[in-house]
Amino acid sequence: MIYLDYAANTPVDKEVLDLYYDYSLKYFANPNSVHKLGLECNKIIEDSSKEILDLFNLDDFEVIYTSGATECNNMVVKGVSDRYKNLGKHIIVSNLEHNSVIASASYMQELGFEVDMLPVNSSGLVDFEELKKLIRDDTILVSITSVDSELGLRQPIEEIASFLKQYPNCKFHTDATQAIGKVDIDFKDVDFVTIAPHKIYGINGIGILLKKKEVSLKPIISGGRSTTVYRSGTPVLPLIAASAFALKKAITEREDRYKHVEELNKIIVSHLEKYEIIHINNTEKSLPFTINFSIKGFKAKDIAKKLEEKEIYISTKTSCCPPNSPSKLVYALTHDKNLADSSLRVSVSHLTTIDEVNEFLSSLDEIIGE
Repeated sequence: MIYLDYAANTPVDKEVLDLYYDYSLKYFANPNSVHKLGLECNKIIEDSSKEILDLFNLDDFEVIYTSGATECNNMVVKGVSDRYKNLGKHIIVSNLEHNSVIASASYMQELGFEVDMLPVNSSGLVDFEELKKLIRDDTILVSITSVDSELGLRQPIEEIASFLKQYPNCKFHTDATQAIGKVDIDFKDVDFVTIAPHKIYGINGIGILLKKKEVSLKPIISGGRSTTVYRSGTPVLPLIAASAFALKKAITEREDRYKHVEELNKIIVSHLEKYEIIHINNTEKSLPFTINFSIKGFKAKDIAKKLEEKEIYISTKTSCCPPNSPSKLVYALTHDKNLADSSLRVSVSHLTTIDEVNEFLSSLDEIIGE
């Protein structure tokens, strides 16, 4: 089996899984209990949260644990809108956002909020001039992904955050799901950061939302006491501790992982460029972890299916999109429906070997040759 779909999900790192296993057996008390074991569990969660914030140098932030990045994104869009609706009802999101951001914004639109979609330029970066036109005094939220899931475009988050300082009523959120462990971003001027441990060899079932302390939001899940007033539910200590460890490992090993992936990317792209019928959809602003390309005259799902028959697994687009629809991200960049219909996503990792890449390319040659 050759797995080339790391943007969708990553395998759990054994050390992370071992920590999760050990903590599940040893620290099973409710962290909100006031007895000794409960207090020990609570202390581990507090230490994990501090470690996470220290990794990003975010002393003025707090950590909110959720069920996943989708809940984080829903929490920000809906929670900020509800909390600050007295200041305005205007939201801006980029057209590269995850469906959980787009769908949440659409939901708020149904409740009377105004939503503007921010386009990208020919390099795949959000159009700054258009942002300046769209931003208003009653804009309460701007949400722009740090790195998107299909084209791997690294957005200028620091520059955008600096610009938005001119608008004190506007909160800035970035979904950093595809950025963490791949690229270094300074989040100090951002208000909300979404993180998904299962994208960095952590465990599924937990999301991390970093929130600036001075900023508020309306909870979307109410109930009993937890680690924060913004999200109720019994904290899952093993998931939290394992996620902190996965984050530390991803950030510590980031440079070495990047160098390996960059080498793989060059091999794949140089091979694909030999074909006149293949169009590389990535731009110079794309990170090397994701190679997105279209094969003119071929249906993407047919290519992916034939590769699957050879036990090689890639995606046609992000896994949250409807199966028979074109890639909305590729279309947002290229404005070409044919390219969006035939796009394929190969996402590699530090775990991917050169032999695996060569076998994938050889199989792709066979399929195209047929």
